[in-house]
Amino acid sequence: MADDHEKEDQGPKCSFTIYMAEGDQLFLKGLYAKAMESFSNALALKPDDRICLVARSKCYLKMGDPESALKDAESSLKDDKEFFKGLYQKAEALYAMGDFEFALVFYHRGFQQRPEQQEFRLGIQKAQEAINNSVGSPSSVKLESKGDLTFFTAKEEVKKGKFKGPPKPQRLGSPQNEKTARQLLGELYTDKEYLEKLLKDKDLMKVNTRTGIKLQDLILGGISYLDTRTEFWRQQKPIYARVRDYRLMQQKWNQSKLSKISDPTDYILKNLEEIYQNLALNKSEAVSKKARQVLKTVQGWTDKEVPNKQEVIGNLYSCIGNAQIEMGDMDGALQSHEKDLEIAKQNNLMDAKSRALDNIGRVYARIGKFPRAIEVWEEKIPLTKSSLEKTWLFHEIGRCYLELNQNVKARSYGEKSLAFALEADNIEWQLHANVLMAQSEVKLGDYDTAVTLFKKALEKAEVLKDEATKEAIHIALEDVQKQIREAHSPEEVTEEADTQKDSSHVKEEEKKAATPLPESPQSLQSPEVVESPELVQSPESAESSYSPESPQSSDE
Repeated sequence: MADDHEKEDQGPKCSFTIYMAEGDQLFLKGLYAKAMESFSNALALKPDDRICLVARSKCYLKMGDPESALKDAESSLKDDKEFFKGLYQKAEALYAMGDFEFALVFYHRGFQQRPEQQEFRLGIQKAQEAINNSVGSPSSVKLESKGDLTFFTAKEEVKKGKFKGPPKPQRLGSPQNEKTARQLLGELYTDKEYLEKLLKDKDLMKVNTRTGIKLQDLILGGISYLDTRTEFWRQQKPIYARVRDYRLMQQKWNQSKLSKISDPTDYILKNLEEIYQNLALNKSEAVSKKARQVLKTVQGWTDKEVPNKQEVIGNLYSCIGNAQIEMGDMDGALQSHEKDLEIAKQNNLMDAKSRALDNIGRVYARIGKFPRAIEVWEEKIPLTKSSLEKTWLFHEIGRCYLELNQNVKARSYGEKSLAFALEADNIEWQLHANVLMAQSEVKLGDYDTAVTLFKKALEKAEVLKDEATKEAIHIALEDVQKQIREAHSPEEVTEEADTQKDSSHVKEEEKKAATPLPESPQSLQSPEVVESPELVQSPESAESSYSPESPQSSDE
């Protein structure tokens, strides 16, 4: 019985929400082990909560346990294979494990679901670069008939008894790779040297720990781990991708005697990755500075050196424009995105044109020029490819019409957004579309329909377990219901007033009957009816209590 009480005491003592909030705070402070414990306690209460599974997966990843991170990410996808947060976390775990090809697959899958999420675009870039770094640059490899032909001669060698298998790979710790290992491991290289020195102490190697494990096994395990991480980092962020590529690069430098970049593609990819990372971290000034530097370099290259030169230049202008939006320089942002659009139109780059129109529309919406935002975004509609892209685009146009008090059009675009959200089977955007239509109905004075739409949105928020959105919709719903109650009360007052006037009229007639007087035309008229005041067409509280964030552009 005592043991049972102890087990009960060890279980979760707080609510799921408290454990989640505690875990989020600890994660932000960098206390990943404690955050993981909080998320584990939350999962003990709700084992299948996908948001919590993703949160704990992030903790595992920060603690260097990608295998456990992958398990949690896959668990979050158990009921919904298209859950974008789970897809991203699975891709991140696979990337950390060195499975760059599979990571790339899931980055692409997530990007198809949420093209406005910058993290997926950045993931695609870094996974592709890691794959290229692992296998080397194809342009630097030539097929030759010499080298290792053991595949063709193995059978003959086996028959003669001479075949002993392929040569053993050279250890990372060899003199040839010593400098590379030192650069890759950094401060950990000192630890590796220390472990290797301990390995030479024969007496120490015979000692066992208190748990019975040989000290030698622990040391060898540590060295093996550092060797494994060195190889992983070599592939992920190599000092140089291949020895052959490095030698070719040195030859070009020696021939030209200039510090000219040998591989423009590699230079562009690496710098774009850095720019995207800074965009994700809201380092707008760093983005602007770096993008302008790369832009100047790329403009100095020929089309032969960079076949997709104009596409790269447009992309850089887009990055500069997005940074300027975050810095509040709307005029500069508009100029940068219009240059991106001009390049896209001149070179018939439909994806770039769609991106530029999206960003230009965002700038106009930010500065309150909603008619121009609508005009630009409507030009983008034929360029949209997926149902999900259409649903958020129609939603944004609808929001602009709502700001302009063109409520019928706002409701119409809300209906279009909902139709494509249903086609994409995306609950989150079904929620936003219902809220947009509800807010339009409030302004149009159809409160009963607004209540119905807000309740549908609330159902979607329940499915998504989005507490903040649920609270906002509850407030909006209460405000609309209050307007309905207030709209009925003047009518009741009018009826009461009419009753009182009818009563006084009857008494007046009785007096007149008692004392005959000439009939007056006024005495035969019906009592004046008190008109009910007009209903408030657009209660601000109902409209402003819920306002979902506008989806970011595909390059934010």
